[in-house]
Amino acid sequence: MVASFLASTPLLSEAWKLCSVANTAAAAPYGGFVPHQIGDVCYFAFSSNGIMTSSLSPSPSSSEEEEYSRCSRNLVALGSAGHGLFSPLTNNNGEEEAVMVHAGLLNLFLGCFQAVQNQMVEVTKNSKSIVITGHSIGGTTASLCALWLLSYLQSVSSSHSVLCITFGSPLLGNESLSRAILRERWGGNFCHVVSKYDIMPRLLFAPLASCTTQLHLLMQHWTAPQFGNLGVQLGDEANLAELFLFVAAHLQVASEAGEERATSSYCPFGNYLFCSQEGALCVDNAASVIKMMYLTFIAGNPSCCIEDHLKYGEYVGKFCSQFLNKRSFMQGELPQSSWDAGVALALQSLGISGQESASEPAKECLKIARRLGRTPNLKCADLAVRLSRITPYRAEIEWYKGSCDKSDEKLGYYDAFKQRGTSKRGHKVNMNRHKLAAFWNGVIEMLDKNELPHDFHRRAKWVNASQFYILLVEPLEIAEYYRSNMHLVKGHYLKHGRERRFEIFDRWWREKRVNEEKNSKRIKFAGLTQDSCFWAKVEEARECVAHARSESDASKQALLWDSINKFEMYAARLVERKEVSEDVVAKNSSYQKLLEELTELRSAVHPFWTATQFPSL
Repeated sequence: MVASFLASTPLLSEAWKLCSVANTAAAAPYGGFVPHQIGDVCYFAFSSNGIMTSSLSPSPSSSEEEEYSRCSRNLVALGSAGHGLFSPLTNNNGEEEAVMVHAGLLNLFLGCFQAVQNQMVEVTKNSKSIVITGHSIGGTTASLCALWLLSYLQSVSSSHSVLCITFGSPLLGNESLSRAILRERWGGNFCHVVSKYDIMPRLLFAPLASCTTQLHLLMQHWTAPQFGNLGVQLGDEANLAELFLFVAAHLQVASEAGEERATSSYCPFGNYLFCSQEGALCVDNAASVIKMMYLTFIAGNPSCCIEDHLKYGEYVGKFCSQFLNKRSFMQGELPQSSWDAGVALALQSLGISGQESASEPAKECLKIARRLGRTPNLKCADLAVRLSRITPYRAEIEWYKGSCDKSDEKLGYYDAFKQRGTSKRGHKVNMNRHKLAAFWNGVIEMLDKNELPHDFHRRAKWVNASQFYILLVEPLEIAEYYRSNMHLVKGHYLKHGRERRFEIFDRWWREKRVNEEKNSKRIKFAGLTQDSCFWAKVEEARECVAHARSESDASKQALLWDSINKFEMYAARLVERKEVSEDVVAKNSSYQKLLEELTELRSAVHPFWTATQFPSL
């Protein structure tokens, strides 16, 4: 779909045309980029030559390619850019490795950021769509610019559409960056055009410290105004072949690692449009992109892997015209299915259909891409069915809560479960609690194994379902914890007993994007206490009161009373706002008993203290 869209519009040709302009000396006055307005669409093209003069302040002999070579494997945290420029991507709460990007390329972007920011903010006033593009190193700068712009537009709730198109750009960051982009649903905003043999997009798979001299000469050759003295610059054909094989070997290792590759290594993101003289193929799964990079690269030779980096204008022109003529590509026997026909067309578009050593692995690669692309959503759909099947367990617990709140014992939901005897009803509710825990633990396990969509934790259905679960069930978890005296063995629930699933679901809820408008004031108590850990805090406060009765050390007494008073004010605020359920204010609940104990303790400590001095009592 992405490939068809790009081929049937002037986006690719216009983007490349502006890249060619940006790569001339005329780009320097713009700070390394060139803006161009076409109707409601504004194009920004970043230079692969001009960025160096505006974004770096090295010694006179330094250059952009030297910086790239020096930092070729140096990853730094994207958050180090500061000022929250990429905050949606960097807020991962420590759940996985930090989002990392190439240090030198980040510096290039930050060097021209002020000029970019001023121009972008102005452009958004008159444009509905923004296309950001760049060739070679300019492409990675364009990607960083697009990531910043998407972050900015999200913060101001803007509806502008953003598309980033790069040509032959090197990789930018690690797998955490790729996953963060998928979580934000920004993968579709990026299309990286990669020619069949171009070595530049594949360079960072290899440790380049051992060949920095060759790399420096190579980039000098690419950025030089004339083309044709490559053999002289690199020494001889053997030297060039050595560089080709060096990159190919490391690319092979990365392609064979598949989904199990090291998370600290470079990883593709977005859509990759592989182009050749015969056509183009679009892939969006990272593992399949790496595999396809390898299969197409080894089908070439050391000479064409250098030349291909400068042929994107030729490929773009052919790609758009070939799209209109591909309907009659088949010769001989037709494939039996539309899927087989699509695979055959893809292989022909890459020019490897006649190369058995490459075509068979490429077919498997496309099958894997199809399976990996569909599997997370299929599992998510299956999970939704399983969620509906456990709804009766949740409904039985809701019914149990309602009956406890209306009971003549006036214990409320929490205390009734905590003090339950051997009744069948209490036993059944406890079994339902375990069944629900098993389901949600399974969800967390699937997330840990990357088996669900990357933005799963931001989908309203699952955020809301998990929040209702913790509000309903966590009070039972707390009740069971203190009923079985686990606090005497492990310590209090909040620090030593809370299950990981509750902490994760709490985080999902806090991160949920909702309007900042305050909720209207409640006129009756909430159906469920809005702090799922409220009862754990009550238990800790009751222990503080018990210790305050017997503690003789003045400093320890002060600490105990400080904790008691803080909880008292917090609880009184919840009750006043009616953000608690009726079971909290039940006559014989643990909370009410705590208030009675506080009144008694304060009277014993100072008989002139009265309840009127403590409104919450």
